[in-house]
Amino acid sequence: MVDRITHNNKELALIIRSTFHKDGIEFFTPGSYSQQIGYMNRPAGYVIAPHVHNPVAREVHYTNEVLFIRSGRLRVDFYSEDRQYLESAILGAGDVILLAHGGHGFEMLEPTEIIEVKQGPYAGDHDKTRFDSAIPAKLKLHDQS
Repeated sequence: MVDRITHNNKELALIIRSTFHKDGIEFFTPGSYSQQIGYMNRPAGYVIAPHVHNPVAREVHYTNEVLFIRSGRLRVDFYSEDRQYLESAILGAGDVILLAHGGHGFEMLEPTEIIEVKQGPYAGDHDKTRFDSAIPAKLKLHDQS
C-alpha cells in the first residue's frame, strides 16, 4: 500500500508501507523531484547490467528526506509551508517515507530505529527552521483507506 499526503495539490509526503508488493519495478516520484524513490521486485537470476552514473549538474533548492523505519513505531506530523498543522500518520517497522514538501515533526511511540537519506552536504542551522509542535489534543490521523 502507498499513501500520499497532499495539501493544496502539493505532495508533502509519500509513504510506502511495509505491506507494499508488486512484481517488476515502480517509481513513485515524478522526474522533477530532487530525490527519486522506486521499488524493485526481481526474481532470482534477473540481471541489472553493470553501469556507472554520469556526472550531471543539478540544482537542489530544498532538502528532501527518505526515512527507512527499521524497528519501532512513530507518529509523523505534517505541516504546511506556513507551519500550520495538517494531519499525522503512524509509521512502523518496514515503512519508508519520502518527505517532499512542507514541514514535519516526529514523536517516537516506542523505541525506534530509523535510517535517513537526504541530499548533502548538510548545511547545519541553515538547512532547517524549527517551530512549535501541534497541540496534542488537535492531532488527527491520516485516513489510510
